[in-house]
Amino acid sequence: MKLGARILKTGVAISLALFLANLLNLPSPVFAGVAAIFAIQPSIYRSYLTLLDQIYGNLIGASIAVIFVLTLGSNYLTIGLAAVLAIIIMMKLNLEKPVPLTLVTIIIIMESHEPAFLEFASLRFLTVFLGIVSAFIVNMIFLPPKYETRLFASIHEVSEDVIRWIRVSIRHASDHSSVKEDIDRLNDKLAKVDQWYSFYKDERSYTKKLQYVKARKLVLYRQMIATSRKSLEVLKRLHRFENELTELPEHFHMMVQERLESLASYHEQLYMKYVGKLRPEHSESSGPDAVVKRNEVMKIFVKEINLAHEENEDEFSVYHLMHVLSAIMDYEEQLEHLDLLIISYHNYHSEEVEAELENTI
Repeated sequence: MKLGARILKTGVAISLALFLANLLNLPSPVFAGVAAIFAIQPSIYRSYLTLLDQIYGNLIGASIAVIFVLTLGSNYLTIGLAAVLAIIIMMKLNLEKPVPLTLVTIIIIMESHEPAFLEFASLRFLTVFLGIVSAFIVNMIFLPPKYETRLFASIHEVSEDVIRWIRVSIRHASDHSSVKEDIDRLNDKLAKVDQWYSFYKDERSYTKKLQYVKARKLVLYRQMIATSRKSLEVLKRLHRFENELTELPEHFHMMVQERLESLASYHEQLYMKYVGKLRPEHSESSGPDAVVKRNEVMKIFVKEINLAHEENEDEFSVYHLMHVLSAIMDYEEQLEHLDLLIISYHNYHSEEVEAELENTI
């Protein structure tokens, strides 16, 4: 298991909560540490939302606990009934996430049998509140997340792995089981990419200019993800129809191989273009000329398919080949769209590209 920033933040938040609780001479400072655990979140914005939810939950839990103790007393039965009521109220208010901490607040308040109950309850409430605030402070200051860098790096890593396997697979040099295992692994990586995208999307921009830049970046990264998914779909079909592709006529197989090699290189260059290592001008593989070129290539494919089918009808599978060709066409269209978005972005926001992104390539 990797020692990530969130693990370190959790430890720092617990320490800070315990330190502040002891500094303020609050009773049972351990509850501040417990509250800090519940409040740690992977992004600053989510930490802010969690802060609000936990405060609402803490207030609801403390209020229910005080009312139950003052009216029904404190015993095993009333604590259970208070917990049930709190869960129902939280569900009605769409506050499911802070339910665990709300229940903790109820238990630590209702377990008291001291005469000065209201004072005791207030101190317990403040102790829990201190833990929540400590976690928020740590999220804000300690190792602030840079989700854009992680998002781009993860997209680039997935694409590089897929491209490497496409190049090996089209030459029939790959091991069937190894490709299958890596396809499953790449699917998991894409799920992680979606998570990084969600975290990056949640980050707030505090000026109109930055909000506009962020909106364009979100569109751009969403297209990068879509393009990576299409490249993985190409790999899946190369893997699925591996045996059929080995039966292709040699000259036809070379055409498919050259086309895929061209698209793979195009994909790699787009990332370099985005981080500023290539000039952001129109590529030969995009624009109106690309549509004409793609149509010419497809005409050649269709012609070759017909010829090969007539000459070797029993061995040549047009149906399976069309599955591969359609995936290649989709992949090419996504690449062209990504290229146009990158060019457009650089025309308006070339100075906004993070310097750290260049180091990921």
